[in-house]
Amino acid sequence: MSGRETILGRVREALADIPAEEGAGDVAVPRGYRRTSARDAEATVDLFAENVADYGATVHRIDESEIAATVKQVCHDRGLRTMIAAPGFAEHVVTGAGVVLMRDSPPMSASSLDQADAVITNAAVGIAETGTIALVNDSGMGRRALSLVPDVHVCVVRADQVVATVPEAMQSLAAHRTRPITFISGGSATSDIELIRVEGVHGPRILEVLLVSRQDDDRA
Repeated sequence: MSGRETILGRVREALADIPAEEGAGDVAVPRGYRRTSARDAEATVDLFAENVADYGATVHRIDESEIAATVKQVCHDRGLRTMIAAPGFAEHVVTGAGVVLMRDSPPMSASSLDQADAVITNAAVGIAETGTIALVNDSGMGRRALSLVPDVHVCVVRADQVVATVPEAMQSLAAHRTRPITFISGGSATSDIELIRVEGVHGPRILEVLLVSRQDDDRA
């Protein structure tokens, strides 16, 4: 008997005593998640910036007109020489940054991705209460490998993409549920049994977040 048959057999045994008239709705698990927050939009964005920074990422609070200059400054400060722009990302913000612009079209090999110093992407949503950024396999964000292989990830998150809670984020991402979704909370890091911190094992060691304010927001 195969492993699959063994597992299915055990499932059938476990379900054998369920009444035929009982449906899924009769045993639905209540999910009383808190889906809203008392914070206003500005406070939500402030909390997002605070929690992202708490993970060791660098947060740049900027407005739309400062994106290109900030990318250039990040490239200079980090000593970057090459940067991949996710397909669909506004490449003009990279062209003056003093780096060689690389494109993932056709898709680059894993070894080629590994040779790139950095990648720049947009984001799908930011979660304030967890300091998490979600990316989906879509225009401006690219396939999952782009945000996992290069050592530096520069991510543009717009203030109107920031929600307060995880349930709100899940609702926002519902339209993308059939696509790969990557959740990022700071630069990649792990610890072994001796609690020795190692960075860059599962993804980029360095996360630079460009948090772009709303048009009507005076914060820059």
